[in-house]
Amino acid sequence: MVKVAVLKFPGTNCDEDVHHVLKNVFFVDSQIVWYKNFSLNGWDAIIIPGGFSYGDWLRAGAIAARTSAIEELINARDIGVPVLGICNGFQILVEAGLLPGALLPNESGRFVCRWVRTYVERPRGPWLSLTTEGYEIHMPVAHGEGRYYIDEENYQNILLKSPLIRYAKGDNPNGSVYDIAGVASEDGLILGLMPHPERSSEDLLPPRGFRPGGRIIFESLVYSLKRGW
Repeated sequence: MVKVAVLKFPGTNCDEDVHHVLKNVFFVDSQIVWYKNFSLNGWDAIIIPGGFSYGDWLRAGAIAARTSAIEELINARDIGVPVLGICNGFQILVEAGLLPGALLPNESGRFVCRWVRTYVERPRGPWLSLTTEGYEIHMPVAHGEGRYYIDEENYQNILLKSPLIRYAKGDNPNGSVYDIAGVASEDGLILGLMPHPERSSEDLLPPRGFRPGGRIIFESLVYSLKRGW
């Protein structure tokens, strides 16, 4: 059976949502793990959910990125264990250097909470294995520091080789450069994204005009792991 750890830091508040979706929608053996107790033992994948780890002191994700749990995530990467960071989890992965770039305060200076349309480029790896080029995913965002930034040189040298999730034209909620909503490592093993797939995995959740598109990310993981990723 697939076993997924949901990593919880002080201030994490989306761990129960992710755990619910894994356990009750996709029937995955999931457990919420306190960051001080986290180790790689027996986990097939790791998810860092959203929230406000350490109250977003200094910068969103900055303190969590300097805990001992990150050493375990680095080990996870090195042995091929898939890692997903959602919203604050994405911020943590970037602050830890596991994904490139930076996440800055929204261009509007305000917290943004709404549904967006995104699409996938260069799908690769366990989190996007069931998607195709241009695959559209509807998900909600809820963040105050979600404006992705990367300089032009690194964008050309790094991100144009990697899987990406972009906001659809006119649907960028925070001013992210190149409309970037999510970034993956070149092999797709590590994925970070600002929208919340766990809030878009059940039919009752999307408003009119949107679909529960986030479920494809979890479906892709289960499919990949069962096929021996």
